[in-house]
Parts: sequence; C-alpha cells; structure tokens
Amino acid sequence: MVRAVRASLTAALLLVVMASVVGVTPNANAFSREGLPVEYLDVYSPSMSRNIRVQFQAGSGAAGPATSGSSPHAAYLLDGLRAQDDYSGWDINTPVFEWFYGTGVSVVMPVGGQSSFYSDWYSPSSFNKQPYTYKWETFLTSELPQWLAANKQVSTTGNGVVGLSMSGGAALILSAYHPQQFSFAASLSGFLNPSALLMQQAIRVAMLDAGGYNVDNMWGAPWDPAWKRNDPVLQAATIARNGTRLWIYCAPGGQTDLDTGADPNQALSATSLESMAIKSNKDFQAAYIAAGGANATFEFPSSGNHSWPYWGAQLAALKPDLIATISR
Repeated sequence: MVRAVRASLTAALLLVVMASVVGVTPNANAFSREGLPVEYLDVYSPSMSRNIRVQFQAGSGAAGPATSGSSPHAAYLLDGLRAQDDYSGWDINTPVFEWFYGTGVSVVMPVGGQSSFYSDWYSPSSFNKQPYTYKWETFLTSELPQWLAANKQVSTTGNGVVGLSMSGGAALILSAYHPQQFSFAASLSGFLNPSALLMQQAIRVAMLDAGGYNVDNMWGAPWDPAWKRNDPVLQAATIARNGTRLWIYCAPGGQTDLDTGADPNQALSATSLESMAIKSNKDFQAAYIAAGGANATFEFPSSGNHSWPYWGAQLAALKPDLIATISR
C-alpha cells in the first residue's frame, strides 16, 4: 500500500512538473550580432508536404557552387519542447551564430517541431487537428541533408547533432540509427528513458500542455515498440557500437551563478525538471559503459537548472570537441 501511494505521488509530481515546462528564461545575451551571414531557408519536406524553415550559417567554402576541397560539415542544433515557428530557441536565447562564425563549421537549425521529439510519427496529432504527420527523422536524415548537399555544399556525413531537454534524447537516437551522418552527438538535460512508465505519463501531459499534441499519434500506445526504439537508455549498446563521439550533460537541480537574474517564478520547475532528468542520464552512462562504450564525455555537475544559460554554457564547452570531431 505504501509503495503504491509513493508511486502515485511520484507520478503526480512528474505530471505537474512536465506540464509546467515553459521554454524557460531567455539568456540576456540572446541572438547573435547583426551582420553575420545567417540565412533563412525554406526547405520542402515531401514527407510532411510542407516547407520547413531552417536557420543556416555556412562554414568555410559553403553557400555557393562547389569549387574545390571537401564539403564543410555541419552542427545540427535541435530545439526544446516549446519550439517556436519563427526562430530556433538556440538563436533566441544564445549568440550561437556568433560562436560558430569563422570556425569552418556550418550551423543548421530547423525551426518548429513543437512537442515532436524530432521523430517520425504514426499519424497527425488528433487532439489539435494537426493537418500533417510529423516526419522529423526523415526530414533531418534524408530530405534536409540532401537539400543542403545540393544547394549549400554541406556534407551528408560526419556531422554533429546537439539536442536539449526534449531533443537531447532525439540527438542520441538520430546518431544511433544514422551513424554515418552524425559522428558527434550531444544531449543536454535530456530525458533519456522515455519508455519508462512514469516518463510516458509525464510526456503525455507535457505534450498536451505544449500545443495540445496527442502522444498516441507519435509512438502509439505505451506498449508499442516505438517507445523502446526511441529510448536512448535501451539503445545505448547500439550507440556504443557505432563509436559516435558523445557529450552528455545533466545536473541534479539547484541554482548557481548562471541563474543570476532568472525569473524566480520558474526556479521551481527548472530545478524539478533537471532533477527528474538526472537519473536517466546516469542510467544511460551505465548502459553505455556496460556495452563497451568509451568515446563519451559525461558532465554531471553538483548543481544546475533546466534552462538556457546552462545549455548555452555547455554548447560553448563542447564546441571545440564537436569541431575537432567533425572536421577530421
């Protein structure tokens, strides 16, 4: 009886926390400076029958007709649960284009994908009358790289992918099934065990709150194999065998100097979300090492929240590793 009550209370807490995910406080140093060669591309997705906006900054030798030398590689940066349709959260909350300018690495930031987990869904979301089916994995691993190769001379192989929160697990899953395309993958504060019962419930409520999306249209019923197929903890052995270079970050919650000036009304949810994610990250580490994985950096600091200042700081920290990996 006591165990059942505790489980119910835990589930209730997860649902409340996940329903409170609100994009978190923007960094004061939002957006890169004007004058950078940032492009706004509209790339048609046959699988979704619509144009997808992609923010793009060319690396050395890209953005024009192929001349000589090898094609530049790219860093694909994925957004969070409440992804907007106008700009990527990475652009809104960090000067990311500034950080990568002059590095020779192209930056690819798909815009939109709210509550999508950057996955291929079974059908359109029925609750909010979505007019098309999300097919983000197809877009990111087939349609978009082919378009970028043809129009921007970006390599289809040896790239990096970075995800945060909702997209942290997605970045690892993309690397699991598309290792030639992504030789580097990073998860920042990701929820890496979506097939766990309590996490399934939390994701259901969070997606309802963020756009009214129906999780059943994404990966089906809780027992559907798609849940395990998209679970990084359960796919850790595949990722380890691929030899992909990984960067995994998560904190247990708690404020640091990076929270200076943050909205105190969001402090509780930011701490709760991060503390909810940490166990799955450590479970992934254990599964990865048990499978013989030995090409990962695990950053588990003693404190830190679920918010953009931390993700920006981590991107800056992992950037040299990402560039060195994909520039080989």
